[in-house]
Amino acid sequence: MINGIINVYKEKGYTSHDVVAKLRGILKQKKIGHTGTLDPDAEGVLPVCLGNGTKLCDMLTDKSKTYEAVLLLGRVTDTQDITGVTLRSGEVHVSKEEIEEVILSFVGEYDQLPPMYSAIKIGGKRLYELAREGKEIERETRKVWIHNIQILNFDQENYEVKMLVDCSKGTYIRTLCHDIGEKLSCGGCMKSLIRIRVGQFDRSNSLTLENIREKLEQGQLQEYIIPVDTMFPEDTKVTVSEENSKYLYNGNIIEKKQLTDPFLSECTNQVRVYDWQGVFVGIYQYDTVTKAFKPFKMFL
Repeated sequence: MINGIINVYKEKGYTSHDVVAKLRGILKQKKIGHTGTLDPDAEGVLPVCLGNGTKLCDMLTDKSKTYEAVLLLGRVTDTQDITGVTLRSGEVHVSKEEIEEVILSFVGEYDQLPPMYSAIKIGGKRLYELAREGKEIERETRKVWIHNIQILNFDQENYEVKMLVDCSKGTYIRTLCHDIGEKLSCGGCMKSLIRIRVGQFDRSNSLTLENIREKLEQGQLQEYIIPVDTMFPEDTKVTVSEENSKYLYNGNIIEKKQLTDPFLSECTNQVRVYDWQGVFVGIYQYDTVTKAFKPFKMFL
């Protein structure tokens, strides 16, 4: 079984679940999970966890993200992108300067109302399922962060704005486009979306499903598998002595005296724990009451 994370470039037409299903067929293993959905018409970076790396899925969804989006002004749809039913449309009578000012006004903390066409569950049902039934229900706004917006191009003839958006987890770029259009009083929706970064995963070193198939056939795929322990570079590496590794394998607490790293006598942080042979076992956190390290996330 392959363990770790692979940086997949999801192409248009696939759901995130499609990517996982196809990878199971390519890699011939079941234990695979993705780290956050991308709409079928969107494309871009989708980190996929393999083997014991699937325990990272929830942690990777928390990472900040960067998107390249095209905002189409003058059109409002029920899905907030161009695939939806047009609710209203019209000419755009706002200047380039006004558009830029409004777009940049969204930088910072922002109360965003999740769209009905989303995978959020309310009352045990996905919002998009209710939307397809013609229902719209009350939703609470969520605080998201727009860290930065860079306007890449204005196409004034077609009322299109290409922009680069750095944002927090849980941000809907479709909704951002819709809200920009509302604030401009001309309406707007998302025309296209490419996710170019998720945390440390970047488009420049991602692989399509076909790339992955080719690398596997060539015996080169392991070069593109990111080891689980490298996802915690800020945590100090510690090693448990040979005679104490049996406690480590059983998920017991680890005392400082059981470590082979004497310089850690003052360490009270989260650490990466390895056995005496250098095998990564898990993430441990220091308990100030017991004055020992307790398992936080095991990967053995």
